[in-house]
Amino acid sequence: MVKIGGIFVCLLIVAMDIGAGILGIEAELEQNKVKQLRLWIFECREPSHPAFKLGLGAAALLVLAHVIANLLGGCNNCICSQEELQKAPPNRQLSLACLVFTWVILAVGLSMLVIGTWSNHKSRASCGFTHHHFLSIGGILCFVHGLFCVAYYITATSTD
Repeated sequence: MVKIGGIFVCLLIVAMDIGAGILGIEAELEQNKVKQLRLWIFECREPSHPAFKLGLGAAALLVLAHVIANLLGGCNNCICSQEELQKAPPNRQLSLACLVFTWVILAVGLSMLVIGTWSNHKSRASCGFTHHHFLSIGGILCFVHGLFCVAYYITATSTD
């Protein structure tokens, strides 16, 4: 029964991260459909409401997948010193490395999605430096986040 629950959690995390990635890439495509005036490195463009909604959905799914992976992965990774890290079994070390990577990928991916989403807010019709590909890069990082979250969940919940 525990195995079936673990498989379900892994599939849920992967599905949410894949959904977030697809929404991020779709938001980038919607953003590229609006009128743009470009002059060298400066650009003026209208915000895209569909891109805003898709980007917001991608960010929400990414955060939700991260919360689920961390809550269900458990809190057994408390390593407070270098000595404890060296004495820990390899499985626990791998779990800690995956946990750190998931947090880094979340920080970068969520930042990209938020910047791309915010540039499509209704009141943000602006001119300035070009901000290309924030949403699609954030979407791609959602896929990577899914891989590391599943690796973390598997290593954190397996027996030593």
